Amino acid sequence: MPSARTPLLAEARPSSESQRSDDRAEEEDAALHGGGAGRQPSAPSRWSGRVRELLLFAWAVLATAGVIVLAAWVQHEKQAVDSPPPASSMPSGKRNLVFMVSDGMGPASLSLTRSFRQLTEDIPINDTLSLDRHFWGTSRTRSSNSLVTDSAAGATAFSCGRKSYNGAISMLPDFTPCGTVLEAAKRAGYHTGLVVTTDITDATPACFASHVDMRTQMDEIALHEIGEGPLGHVVDLMLGGGRCHFLGNSSGAASCRQDDVNVAGLAQERGYTYLDNRAGFDSMRLGKNVTLPTLGLFAHYNVPFELDRRNMADIYPSLSEMATTALRALEAATKNSDKGFFLMIEGSRVDHAGHINDPAAQVHEVLEYDKTFQLVVDFLEESDVEGVVVSTSDHETGGLATALQEPGQLPVYNWFPTFLANAKASAEYLAILLRNHVADMKQAGDASALGAESLKDWTNTNLIINGLGITDARDEELDEVAANTEDATTVFAAIISLRAHIGWSTHGHSAVDVNIYSSGGEAAQQLRGNRENTDVGKFLHEYLSVDVESITAELKEKMIAGRSIEASRMTDFEMERGHKFY
Repeated sequence: MPSARTPLLAEARPSSESQRSDDRAEEEDAALHGGGAGRQPSAPSRWSGRVRELLLFAWAVLATAGVIVLAAWVQHEKQAVDSPPPASSMPSGKRNLVFMVSDGMGPASLSLTRSFRQLTEDIPINDTLSLDRHFWGTSRTRSSNSLVTDSAAGATAFSCGRKSYNGAISMLPDFTPCGTVLEAAKRAGYHTGLVVTTDITDATPACFASHVDMRTQMDEIALHEIGEGPLGHVVDLMLGGGRCHFLGNSSGAASCRQDDVNVAGLAQERGYTYLDNRAGFDSMRLGKNVTLPTLGLFAHYNVPFELDRRNMADIYPSLSEMATTALRALEAATKNSDKGFFLMIEGSRVDHAGHINDPAAQVHEVLEYDKTFQLVVDFLEESDVEGVVVSTSDHETGGLATALQEPGQLPVYNWFPTFLANAKASAEYLAILLRNHVADMKQAGDASALGAESLKDWTNTNLIINGLGITDARDEELDEVAANTEDATTVFAAIISLRAHIGWSTHGHSAVDVNIYSSGGEAAQQLRGNRENTDVGKFLHEYLSVDVESITAELKEKMIAGRSIEASRMTDFEMERGHKFY
């Protein structure tokens, strides 16, 4: 008969003890279930069964207690991660904060660019991007009214640390304004800057320095940015595109405003140095000759894709050039101050390449962004002032996949970056060349050049072979281009995507989580792991130790009585989907 010390799950016995093991099994079964295995248990076996019952009960109690303790520990650890870091983890003295936004860049964009770079630069597979070496965590991107955010709601999460609806420019779902980290930083004595490659009134930069119900109110955004908003002057340095929103409509084609307000002129009256061309940019000597405040608008609308801009460098500065200029200018301006600076840098056109599904344009945008990120890291490491860079995306665009299964074909377990390397121009630029060619032929009255075959031959030679580097264009592809001469952008993008075996699921945004990158430090541990996009915004406020809530209260007091647009004027479509979400 087994003693009370016999284990409940006895180890396997050698075959010579098999009979005794069977006997013990029968006794245990009888004790636990009150039945027999062909015989009645003796008194001692009944006593042994009670002991086992007690042991089982004790084991169950201990196991339950262990689970409870473990769950409490896990919850404690989770709360420690989700809660703000202790005050001691944040720097207490002078500091600089650079926040970078790779608009529309998802994890697949990094895979695409990493492999492309390894091919074109003939480097080993373990040679990664600068961003890869500073991977920090991931961010969830939903807005207050959709699982798929737009850039406005995404940037509001960063600037205000609050969720809002798609289309909102630092406004909350109840149509009241929320103070931004840039505005609070300026009020606290920091110098501030915005650097972008798109229109400076576009959603991301707008969310740091303006407050309107919908992102399409670019005319009003321009006024806010130069100090004609409820808080007055908040931005010391702005570099990017969007010149047309700062010129009155009497300027003709140079303007895209709906009124005749000369915003650039107002900026100059407010003390801004206004620069509007490459010569003006060069006069700043990469930040060594800058007088703040400065407004530099170097493109009518967007700075061209880097794939195209590099061939027009005498006209347009690059993201890395503008970032270098801003860093040095802000560093010089704060040299004798007890406060540092806050700078937002956006690689804006990663998003646009995703919208048109152009992998060749996108890979060069990501490379330029990666280069800019590294120069920011280097700047902070070399600076005597405490500082950190945090980089993330507002969302992913295009549903990019580094693989493609053609209709009616079996999957191909590969993709081909060589086709991206052969491209000399973006799909957007090729579409402009085609539209201009057709317009020129019409003006010249050359009907023969506009014939289907002549147009297809011209397109194939000058745009597809010389531009995309593709020599096997199909007749149906050329027909598609000829049928869309007003805008063949997506047709050209589809032609190169097919050859490279790059897949896209949408011309809009997706809900995929995006990556967070950082130069690190104790304070940045708050952003480790999978975070909400509002956590990024809260970190920006906390790192600079600025009072965003007081800015929100001031904005509400000043704006509620004199709203520029009533919510009732917005259509259901604007409320639910917004307009021109990029």
